[in-house]
Amino acid sequence: MAVTTTELIMGPADLYIGSFGALEPLDTAINTTPAASSWTDLGGTQDGVKLGIDQTYTALEVDQVVDEVGGRLTKRLFTVETNLAQPTLENLKYVLNDGTAASGAGYKSFEPIYASSATQPTYRAVILDGYAPGQLRRRFIVRRCLSNDKVESSYKKDGMTLFPVKWQGFFVSASIAPFKLIDATA
Repeated sequence: MAVTTTELIMGPADLYIGSFGALEPLDTAINTTPAASSWTDLGGTQDGVKLGIDQTYTALEVDQVVDEVGGRLTKRLFTVETNLAQPTLENLKYVLNDGTAASGAGYKSFEPIYASSATQPTYRAVILDGYAPGQLRRRFIVRRCLSNDKVESSYKKDGMTLFPVKWQGFFVSASIAPFKLIDATA
């Protein structure tokens, strides 16, 4: 197989967050920024943005042959992971899956949710806008997710303060796929 540079991808991605069920940009709008009325730009990132899709296929076996005769998808875990380079209280709210932000003359504050653990979490949707082959755009939409990893933030004299985040996607419905990938073609 011959490799051409137009098939190689390099470059950053932009992240946007919206409410679960937010109006998604049209597929034809791949080269435009998602509507600010539904989607919030999460700002700069550090160390890239990683998309992960981990699929588990369970083997189908029969007594009559030694080979596995097939497999069935029995589990899928998909994530979007990065370090948010703008450690604002607004971004902390998204990293911690909600909370209460307040502001007044000369201050802003944040308190995490502290209701019963039986309370339904605040699901969100995430858009990752990056590059596709041919220097075109690629959009990955996770339709229902939660920040689902340890959150740490360091203050160092020789490094940036970041909010690490890993959003895990979840089932939406029998008629709506949990994620969608769109590549521009021209």
